[in-house]
Amino acid sequence: MRREVSVVNKKVCSFPILFALLALLIGICAVVFPASAQAAPSTTGSITVGGTVARSYNAYQIFSANVIDDDNDAKIATDLVWASDAVRDAVLPVLHSAGMPNSQATAQEAAERLNTDSHLTSALSAQLARSLRSSGAVSVALNAGTAAELPCGYWLIVADDDAISQNEAGTAPVMVLVGGSAVTVKPKAATPKVAKHVLEDSTAAWGKAADATVGDDLYWRLSATIPAGLAAYDTYAVQFVDTMSAGLDPSKVAASMHVYVAAGADGGFDAVQTGKDGRAGTEPAKGWTDITAQCATKVAADGTFTVRTGDLIAALGGADAFTAGARVVAVYNAPLNNVCNHGIAKGNPNEVYLRYPRSPFADQSGDAGFTRTPSDDATAYTWDLALTKRGSDGDKPLAGAVLSITDDRGRTLAADGMWDVEGKATVTTGEDGRVTVSGVDSGKLEVRELKAPKGYTAFEGTRSVTVKAEGLDVDQVAAAKPKLTITAESPLRADSADGSTGSLEASLINTPTGTPPSTITGGFMPSTGDMAMYAAAAAAVAGAALIVVALLVKRGGGSHKE
Repeated sequence: MRREVSVVNKKVCSFPILFALLALLIGICAVVFPASAQAAPSTTGSITVGGTVARSYNAYQIFSANVIDDDNDAKIATDLVWASDAVRDAVLPVLHSAGMPNSQATAQEAAERLNTDSHLTSALSAQLARSLRSSGAVSVALNAGTAAELPCGYWLIVADDDAISQNEAGTAPVMVLVGGSAVTVKPKAATPKVAKHVLEDSTAAWGKAADATVGDDLYWRLSATIPAGLAAYDTYAVQFVDTMSAGLDPSKVAASMHVYVAAGADGGFDAVQTGKDGRAGTEPAKGWTDITAQCATKVAADGTFTVRTGDLIAALGGADAFTAGARVVAVYNAPLNNVCNHGIAKGNPNEVYLRYPRSPFADQSGDAGFTRTPSDDATAYTWDLALTKRGSDGDKPLAGAVLSITDDRGRTLAADGMWDVEGKATVTTGEDGRVTVSGVDSGKLEVRELKAPKGYTAFEGTRSVTVKAEGLDVDQVAAAKPKLTITAESPLRADSADGSTGSLEASLINTPTGTPPSTITGGFMPSTGDMAMYAAAAAAVAGAALIVVALLVKRGGGSHKE
């Protein structure tokens, strides 16, 4: 239970330190007011700043004091005075703005105000630091992990912006009482995280990998998690830095970019609804706010682009909402292009990292005040299907077959390798009998034969060939080694699938004109069921012949005379 301190002597102040900072910060030793001290006060005390937030810190002395340890290892501070006039002039306006009566101005009164529960918030400690930094008050440099001797009293410890490590963040300043036994503080950073996903159109789900047809819309999602507890920031903006591989087309990025924000660090990233066709909508989902108009997207010639948000605190309606953290999502369209990698071996990766303010005091007008997260990526794949027209008489390639090949969007393949949205285009097999469907998504292709090669009979109706890519929904695609397979309906025949190169082979079997129709299975031999059919037919013919013979014999015997 907290014991309130009543001050009798203006020169003596004894109270517990309950400077409530960030939840992640190490608590500070409590100061109690014992009946008697167990050791004589010293003039200096040892302090060590640990942790990994920064390599160095700036320490500002607020009050000087005599400090000793009592029997319970708590610290006693007496004879509090302002460390300097400059410090007093920097601190008092902040405290008066925060609610301390203007009539109170002594070091003791200021200390008692700060010691009152809930008064020294992380936001207030940041305001004190800003005022001290701009006032010209003298600070002492502290190296992280190294013990230093400081004059006894209360000190505000502030991370040096230029010494904050990558993927770390300067926290709210730490108030600490130095003197008596050695003191160690360990500021802990709450840093943002970033992730990247791509939309698989066959499942309408975001994952670490997807496959697509070259030129078709391909949606990517950048997701940032801003942790809770960043109350020391007046403004907070982030910047996605995206690097696309050469196989991705950046021309649609800027026009298609949409950015959304939601309060709270916990929760998903379904900022928009996704249609069954695999297209990402632009209307925000419940709980999300479209902030695209407040963001700036810049695309470089090499495919690298940045998306910089405006102030997220303002976008969420104020500091109270931002204190719980935030989620930011950017969605854009970047299709595969004609120089993309085909197959699993390389794929077409897309990488992102997040830049964020390095501390509550960083200048966010340019890039110098930002640090960054590690990178995350997602990958897009595409495949090649070669369909070869063959004769059942030796499996030889056949030229001159006119085919209609339709994808699952109703488009037909044209001679130039493009897809005709009207569904009227056809392709003709060359001397090698081949038609190549290059840069195609997994799924089902429907094949019709409009004209057979000379001397051969076209099959009737429509037959399908299906390409299936498994293992694209795992977190680590490279480790999973996705599996590529192909199946086909007779007279189509699935021949081979090489996932590494993305090469698939299938054949379309034609029979010579006049040849009885047969079912092609794994080649062009009839299946077991077909052989049974032929055997039954032969038996029926033989039975009929025996009946005829029997009738003839009977007829001849009836007219015979001895």
